[in-house]
Amino acid sequence: MSTVALPTRPPQDLPPAASVPLYQRLAGHYRQAIAAGTLAPGDRMPSVRALMGLHDVSLSTALQACRELEAAGLLEARPRSGYFVSPPSHAALAPIEEPAPGLPDPAQYVGIHQRISAILARSKHHRINLGGACGAPELYPTAALRHAAVRALRQHPDLFGSSVDSDGHPAFRAALARHALRSRISVSPDEIVVTHGATEALTLALRAVAGPGDVIAVESPTYYGLLQILESLGMRALEIPCSPQTGISLEALELAAQTYDNIKAVCVVPNLQNPLGCVMPDAHKQRLVRWCAARGIAMIEDDCCSATFDEDVTPAAAKSWDTTGTVIHCASLHKVLAPGMRLGWITAGKWQARVEMLKFGLSRPNEMLTQIAVAEYMGTGAFERHLRRLRTQLRNQREWVAQKVAATFPAGTRLTLPRGGLHLWVEMPLCVSSEAVFEQVLRDGIRVMPGAMFSNSNRFNHYLRLNCGNLRTPELERALDTVAAAVRRLAG
Repeated sequence: MSTVALPTRPPQDLPPAASVPLYQRLAGHYRQAIAAGTLAPGDRMPSVRALMGLHDVSLSTALQACRELEAAGLLEARPRSGYFVSPPSHAALAPIEEPAPGLPDPAQYVGIHQRISAILARSKHHRINLGGACGAPELYPTAALRHAAVRALRQHPDLFGSSVDSDGHPAFRAALARHALRSRISVSPDEIVVTHGATEALTLALRAVAGPGDVIAVESPTYYGLLQILESLGMRALEIPCSPQTGISLEALELAAQTYDNIKAVCVVPNLQNPLGCVMPDAHKQRLVRWCAARGIAMIEDDCCSATFDEDVTPAAAKSWDTTGTVIHCASLHKVLAPGMRLGWITAGKWQARVEMLKFGLSRPNEMLTQIAVAEYMGTGAFERHLRRLRTQLRNQREWVAQKVAATFPAGTRLTLPRGGLHLWVEMPLCVSSEAVFEQVLRDGIRVMPGAMFSNSNRFNHYLRLNCGNLRTPELERALDTVAAAVRRLAG
């Protein structure tokens, strides 16, 4: 997080107003700096002592000025760190509302795989990707991982000619087990199976607990990749309303179970849900785990982004409340460490042996080089420092994109700013088709992700998922302006 040192200005250069107290004039000076963008969200304010020296004011005046700005919502005090510029309030945007009561009809299953594939195929060629959910290469420790890979090859010169460990390299599985502790999961390295990203982990979990024709309860909206997996396996997605504040509706799930007695699994993203970005309260996680255990229904937990949570303490995984082996936990390092390595993992509770068999039968073990290199890196303090930097960078980028949306999208636009992750879920006016926005901006080489991809129904066609993992550049700003202009045209 950057520290901004503003030029020294003597008291007489502060905004002149003889009747205005000096602390208010000093606060006004920094209020203007924040409004002009000289001090950006997340920037550190000069310390109270620095303000005294810069402006030749007393300790009391400096403190009063900071408290004035804090009361106005422009600064936030952080323990033992000082004052920082607060994120924008986004007063122009109302939060996304709770879903209306009721359960979507599963008969709305329409073969979304073909629709998703068609959209993805049309958007292969683009200049700027605002539709993905991955960070820019500059956000990841690629140089450190490259050096670790070189050392791994030196230490294991016969690596490429040797057989591989069936469930993953022991050192990497041990590193993942330590990493899982941050989510309050206590798991043995032997209970971890390394996979080709979270997609394979989810596929293994679903194949372990269900078969063709079986019903899987999913969040609505949900990650379109899960809908693709379900269709490829011949399974049926039963959509359960999902709150932008608290996640899957437990009441709607209970109602669905009374109507459909063939639900084999509940597939959820409790922490930083994709696409909503919400975090399920701990009480809801515990209740859902107990509900699934009582009914003998598998709970499949997808956890790819919790390490990007804004605060240093990662939200607890639902798996941490599992005492019966009911929860299958799937995770990945794709979004937080190395997108190019496609490293995921799964711990499957009572289905562990079946998952190990399925993994070997479907794709055999992962190659060892990336696992050895990442295990070494995760064992150093550099990994924690990287995660802290990543969280700060992503928070600043999300806040900036949200402010752009608030300033440029038409009236009636809503969004709820998440506390982590790499994207925003934007609700446009009801008359705006996200697929029409997709088609218009693709002509300018810009890719967005239409909300229609995140459900088998058409309830989210006026939503967009926008990527916040790209670094802020003039080209990115122009791309966001292009998207906003398209939305305004369609809104009339």
